[in-house]
Amino acid sequence: MAFGFSLMNLNEKYFLITGAARRIGRSIALTVAQAGGNVIIHYGHSESEARSLLDTITGFGSEAHIIQADFEDPHQAIQLVSKASSYGKLYALINNAAIFEPLNWQTTDLNSWNRHLSINLTCPFLLCQAFVNQILPGESGRIINILDWRAFRPGVDHLPYTISKAGLAALTRSMAISFAPNITVNGIAFGAILPPSDGADSSDFLNNVPAQRWADMEEVNQTVLFLLQGPAYITGEIIHLDGGRHLV
Repeated sequence: MAFGFSLMNLNEKYFLITGAARRIGRSIALTVAQAGGNVIIHYGHSESEARSLLDTITGFGSEAHIIQADFEDPHQAIQLVSKASSYGKLYALINNAAIFEPLNWQTTDLNSWNRHLSINLTCPFLLCQAFVNQILPGESGRIINILDWRAFRPGVDHLPYTISKAGLAALTRSMAISFAPNITVNGIAFGAILPPSDGADSSDFLNNVPAQRWADMEEVNQTVLFLLQGPAYITGEIIHLDGGRHLV
């Protein structure tokens, strides 16, 4: 007997992607749009980049919209799903927005701690809560949380970032149980994907990466599409897209 499955068609479905204006978020948004999805582009402060992405997506015939929300204020996140849903019923939420500051025990103050937890953990929690509430009984949906290998191998660097991502990993697994059977919740734990946006030295980033290279953005895009289009029997899974970094 032959077995197989068909990839889900993303046409006419709506996808909310946070932090979609730049870098990895932008690539994910373009990938979803090219696969036929309608994209809601969230941005915090990168308005010009968000509008440029909007023009690019609509330029090749797909539907896209932009919504601004500053995740340092969780109340703005609470309103984001309802605003996005005004364009169409949301099928998927991708929690990509995050901050990544090089802070340790000595340099982390209360403001930086609260800022990381708000943007990287509290707002994804609120967005997931609102996303699930707009899905009617019998309907399906998917959530992808963007994580980091550090969440599973915490060290002394990037302290509030690491702790916030560890919390998001735990939240991912808890929600997978809570939202089953109709909503899948999975995560992707990134490693060396793109050099730091602040221009910090990244020459030693690959020293502890068994794959000995940076990821190709197409590998990121393929992983996202797999979790959006692939088997709905996969939930609570966290895929390490890090070249083996979490093993070292």
